[in-house]
Order: sequence, then structure tokens, then C-alpha cells
Amino acid sequence: MLRSMTGYGAASGPVEGVEFAVEIRSVNNRYFKAIVKLPESWSPVETDVEKLLRDRLRRGTVAVTVRMRLPDEQAACRVNTKALAAYLEQLRPVQVEADPMLRVDLGSLLQLPGICEPPALEELCQRTREGLMGLIDKALDALVAMRVHEGEALQADLLANCDAIETNVAGVAEAAPRVVLDYQQRLARRVEELTRAGNVQIDQDQLAREVAIFAERCDIAEELTRLKGHVGQFRQTVSAERASGRKLEFIAQEMLREANTIASKAPDSEVARAVVDIKTAIDRIKEQVQNVE
Repeated sequence: MLRSMTGYGAASGPVEGVEFAVEIRSVNNRYFKAIVKLPESWSPVETDVEKLLRDRLRRGTVAVTVRMRLPDEQAACRVNTKALAAYLEQLRPVQVEADPMLRVDLGSLLQLPGICEPPALEELCQRTREGLMGLIDKALDALVAMRVHEGEALQADLLANCDAIETNVAGVAEAAPRVVLDYQQRLARRVEELTRAGNVQIDQDQLAREVAIFAERCDIAEELTRLKGHVGQFRQTVSAERASGRKLEFIAQEMLREANTIASKAPDSEVARAVVDIKTAIDRIKEQVQNVE
């Protein structure tokens, strides 16, 4: 099954009273690259999230963003009353000496180091870890579904280009024998004109050798066979249960190599036009497989 490298998936919901929102985006990349953005308290889970991504995806730059909102009662900072009392005890002599009517601003005191302590989230992370991983897996399901949907469109386009290549290859195979026959006829007419004009004789064996040399030089049967084989292998890979974009890239490069060889060996204009169409289809394939996982 062909899958694209671009996709998007999201999932959200409460876990143990904590609201989580997960977003996963993926774009093209020759290799796999994970970018995981978690709340600071969740940093130990980053390795597990990346492993989950690698188990489900092969290629692409995958960015995961997790947002967390605590319930109001759990989000409140804890006031360290002992530390606050210690600050007040130190400030009392200063207050009396400066002005007995001087009042201490409680809001300013709360900003002093050690007064307001953020809630301890280690236990909360342990309790909600499994639920969060389930949300990430759910978002991955949506991402993969989108990749598969786009992959279906990619597969249809790639197979259409394979059809175009095979049609033109058949045309080249049909025209190739005529190239040698046309050359033999042109050479025979030219020899006949020269012999009439100069009253000379040309050895027919020499003429046959020239035709044989030309036929050997422009023989493209082997290249056509290899090109057809590459197209068949490309079709099989596209239709495989888990298609590989990198393998498709390699096959497309080999297809282009054979097409270039055919173009250099076939002097006929009809064959040249067909080869241009073949190379155009291969270029489209090479561009499209850049999007295949």
C-alpha cells in the first residue's frame, strides 16, 4: 500500500482530570526525523514518543506537539508558609525602626524566592502517562489515514505514467527494426547512384558489413528489455503491502538510465520522439516518488 509522507492528525481529551491536546504533522524528508514538543514535566517520555513514531512511520519529518491544561485546583501553586514566616520575621525589626506604621505588601512577598512553589507533577505524569500515549496513538491513526488517502492518488498517477512508458516502449520496439531496414535501403540507393555516376562496382559484402555494423551500433533490444523489466518491478513495488519510496526512487533512476541509452543509440526521429515521451513520464515519476513514504 502506497503512503504519502505528508499528513496531519490530532486527538484530545481528558485523562485523570487533565486535558490533553495532541497534534502531529508530517512533511517530506529523505529519511525519518522526529520533532517532539512536550510540556517540561513530560520530557522523560520523549524517547517513548519517538519510538512510537518510528514503529508506525518510515520516512518524513514528523512534528508532535502536546499541550496540557491542569484542573484549577491542581494548577494552583503551593504557598510555603514557613518560608513566608521566615521572611516576615526578618522584616519585622526593619519595619519598626523605619516606621511603626509601615505595612508589608503581601503580593510582593509572594514573589520572593521559595514562597510560591509550582505543583509537583511527577505523580500526575505517572498516572496520566498511559492515557497520553493512547491519545498520541489515536492522532497517529488519523495521520496514517491521511497519508494512505494521499498515497492512493499518488499510486494512480505513478501507474498512469508507467502505462505511458510501456505504450511508448512498444512503439519503439516496433519501429526499431525499420531503422536498420531504412538505413540499408538508403545506403543501397546511394551506392547505386555512385556506381552509375562513376561506373564503379561496390562489393556487396562490404555493403552488408556496413549495414551489420550500423545494426549493431543502434541495437536497443537489450535496453528495451531492461526498461520493461524496470517498469514491471516498479509496478510490483507500488502495489506491495508496504511500498518503499527509496526503492521506487532507485528503480526510477535505473529507468532513466536505460531511456538515455536508447536515446543515444537510436538515430530515427520517430524513435527519438517516443524516447522524449518516455523520459518525460520518468521525470514525473521521479518527482512524485519524492512524496512516497
